[in-house]
Amino acid sequence: MNQIEERTEHKKKRKVQFYKAKFDTRITAKYEIKALIGRGSFSRVVRVKHHETQEPFAIKVVALNDANRTTFNSEVAILRQVRHPYITRLYEVVQTRERLYMVMELATGGELFERIVSRGYYTEQDASHTLSMILEGLRYLHTLGIAHRDMKPENLLYYHPGPDSKVMITDFGLSAYKRNDEAMTTTCGTPEYIAPEILKQEAYSCAVDLWAVGVITYILLCGRMPFDEESRAKLYKQILRAKYSFDVEPWSEVSTAAKHFIQSLICKDPKARLTAEEALLHPWIQESIFYTRCINLHNTVSSNILRQRSMKAILRMSVDNHSDTTKLLSN
Repeated sequence: MNQIEERTEHKKKRKVQFYKAKFDTRITAKYEIKALIGRGSFSRVVRVKHHETQEPFAIKVVALNDANRTTFNSEVAILRQVRHPYITRLYEVVQTRERLYMVMELATGGELFERIVSRGYYTEQDASHTLSMILEGLRYLHTLGIAHRDMKPENLLYYHPGPDSKVMITDFGLSAYKRNDEAMTTTCGTPEYIAPEILKQEAYSCAVDLWAVGVITYILLCGRMPFDEESRAKLYKQILRAKYSFDVEPWSEVSTAAKHFIQSLICKDPKARLTAEEALLHPWIQESIFYTRCINLHNTVSSNILRQRSMKAILRMSVDNHSDTTKLLSN
């Protein structure tokens, strides 16, 4: 091992020690902290190993404050109710005055779109199979009266790197539990995946999750967003009009059944939208072997995904630079 590698390894060990020192002893007594694998505004996710069983887990560590305490306690309450193969599982919760530790099932297969890009062969049938797992998970949640409210590719993870891996729905930070026919009114979600009824600040139902699934399906089959504007105002106008098209490539190579499936989900009227139960019965999902095309979409879809990511990264950098410049001028 050369000096650069030694320094890198030393930095990693110091970082692990730094995080270990901040953990509650109830956690470190049971789990070995291995690595930081994710971070959010108020949380960090670390990979750990159980001392006795040697099983790997993920622990979501949340820095609690008066503003977010209710939100994260709600997430825990929802996850305690949930047991489904296509939904990430909560195993244990440890809470202090300042931190919340959520011991979760560890998914190591990467995000939904990362898997597509890394493949060499990808067809409609692959997309249909993936969506059937997502819809099974949503059907279960909606039966319990739980709306996820932040369905997007980043919250869909593969359980392991193998080709036969299942997909799991994760991150229930914006989820809500509704009783009977009670409607929801909170404006929340990720802009590109928000349903029109949320934007119109109308009372809404679990149908908002199906709108998001329609958006995800569109991206899965062409690598582009159905609604894509740099301006938030223009983006929301597109969504409110449900204005999207099948004109660009590779839509000419995609089946009519797939397009019909998308149109049945990305529609303005939530009552006309398919439920998770109905979507699972759609021919494109239920009998994909007969209704899908076997054309390899990988090159077009993956290149479009990578191009879109690159453009977003440039835009984000531009916004950050503008923000830094504004701060500098204001000082």
